[in-house]
Amino acid sequence: MIDTVLFDMGGTLEDICIDEESKVASAEGVLRILEAHGHSLSLDVPAAIQAFADGWDRYAAYRGPTNRELKPEEIWGDYILPPLGLDFETVKPFAEELAHMWEVTHYHRGLRPHVKEMLEGLKGLGMKLGVISNTASLYQVFDILDEYGIRDYFQDVTLSSVTGYRKPDPNIFLVSLNQIRSDPKTCAYVGDTYSRDVIGPQRLGFGATFHIHSFLTQSRDTDVPKDVRATYSIEDIYEVYTILKEQAGGKEVIA
Repeated sequence: MIDTVLFDMGGTLEDICIDEESKVASAEGVLRILEAHGHSLSLDVPAAIQAFADGWDRYAAYRGPTNRELKPEEIWGDYILPPLGLDFETVKPFAEELAHMWEVTHYHRGLRPHVKEMLEGLKGLGMKLGVISNTASLYQVFDILDEYGIRDYFQDVTLSSVTGYRKPDPNIFLVSLNQIRSDPKTCAYVGDTYSRDVIGPQRLGFGATFHIHSFLTQSRDTDVPKDVRATYSIEDIYEVYTILKEQAGGKEVIA
């Protein structure tokens, strides 16, 4: 019987997308932060967009095969900004400022419909709840959960930027399971990518996986074998609650 539900963040609890507007805003944000810290770059916005994209490609080439996540000062100081003359020691004092800004600006983000009602329902079933998120910022996920008014639903929030491991690496899931004190057999995981949010939990023997489509799904799942399937494919995140309520026999816990 499922007693714990763990969620991906971007693309799952949140609707998320990237467009030209967000690319411009995030590039302008980096230039603004650098200038505020005394490091003006002689780049127009299109050149900055390309330079930062190249930097993220360099970092992706590292983290992709390893499923490791570096700290913000390493990402920005060793991969993104060195070709522009900014090194690790220069970037370190304001690297988290860059990382946080990038996460909330490069992506348009908004809470999915029915998330609060779903979480309230799961709470009524007595479920333990947590978040496991790949993110290049140390604090952004906590801040956004607060902004959405849902942080208090979660007994644990585990981040790749803190653990150093990215989904689907088993270690990030194991950290969360140890912190929330749950057995994988009694856990469900809810996410929008097969490559990270279905394969990872299934390898660890999670009791159930839920898949919900997002803007990121296709780009993240290009190499996933066609036989990989979630336990449940859902259209509305509220279905996590209705399915688990049915499994529990419709019984809610009286606090």
